[in-house]
Amino acid sequence: MERKVALITGITGQDGSFLAEFLLEKGYDVHGTIRRSSVDFRERIAHLEGKPHFHLHYADLGDSMSILGVIGKVRPTEIYNLAAQSHVQVSFDSPEFTADVDAVGVLRVLEAVRQLGLADSCRIYQASTSELYGKVEEVPQNENTPFHPYSPYAVAKQYGYWIVREYREAYGMFCCSGILFNHESERRGETFVTRKITLAAARIKQGVQDCLYLGNMDSLRDWGYAKDYVECMWLILQQDKAEDFVIATGVQHSVREFTDLAFRHAGIELKFEGKGINEKGICVAGPEQLIGKALVAVSEDFYRPTDVVNLWGDPTKAKAKLKWNPNKTSFEELVKLMVEHDMAKVAAEGAAAKVRTNLAEYLEKGIVK
Repeated sequence: MERKVALITGITGQDGSFLAEFLLEKGYDVHGTIRRSSVDFRERIAHLEGKPHFHLHYADLGDSMSILGVIGKVRPTEIYNLAAQSHVQVSFDSPEFTADVDAVGVLRVLEAVRQLGLADSCRIYQASTSELYGKVEEVPQNENTPFHPYSPYAVAKQYGYWIVREYREAYGMFCCSGILFNHESERRGETFVTRKITLAAARIKQGVQDCLYLGNMDSLRDWGYAKDYVECMWLILQQDKAEDFVIATGVQHSVREFTDLAFRHAGIELKFEGKGINEKGICVAGPEQLIGKALVAVSEDFYRPTDVVNLWGDPTKAKAKLKWNPNKTSFEELVKLMVEHDMAKVAAEGAAAKVRTNLAEYLEKGIVK
């Protein structure tokens, strides 16, 4: 049997790194695209570099020639387009860049496959998003729920979703979108709210941080584990017919619930008082020096100009057609996994800082030369 060849854009991200591991275990040749940068952001895939069936290429979704070049060189049997400007708040600050990468970037991938004569041999997965539903028109959301994008990011992603459908219908290409609801992990970027919460819980417990500032505490999300979700991406491309799927757990939680559980796993119990901008999370159990202190507060700086408050996915189709289990890792297990990782990370950072301080003191005193 001929070896399958996968190309992953966005391979250095949370999903890309988990997907690369998954496909290597399946026996694929895995190729990934990275952008040229003076700063190395490859820590999530560093352990894969040097493996015989793992390869990296420089390319950028904003540059059609580089996309055409890498697809022509690799000639993949499967493409997973995961690269994106994926931060909702950033999309308000950089709407043009978001549109170029998240909307037109998808077109560049599709058109490269078509122009290179790979339309009949290459299957394409597009990472879509629950943010398409935005100002939700029904709860929970499934594949037939109307879209109402509510941010520049969501609007750009909606173009990506529809251009995939257009190429599927116009050219008969096997290309589909997975409408992913929020999926987190210990590899989540530190600017995303879940990772911001688990890191803060660890830092506050270890005396490195005083308070966690959040916005939109009542926002409801359908949070899953990214490692489980990449399996569903793969399953979508193994079907006989190209279709779009909602990828979600079907279970909903608020930002407040996530915060409360994260602090509990860090050994701190909170009591939430007040409403809206005046809400605070007060420590009622934990380290003695923290009792009675406000460890969580709401800040106006973190309110979005428009915010999505009720995202809740219905994974019925994925469970039935793909035989995928969206609840393999529970919400509680996910939060615990992230907190344990960040407790260890903060402890290691503290130990390293102590070594540097001691070394500096020794150097100053002339003990070490």
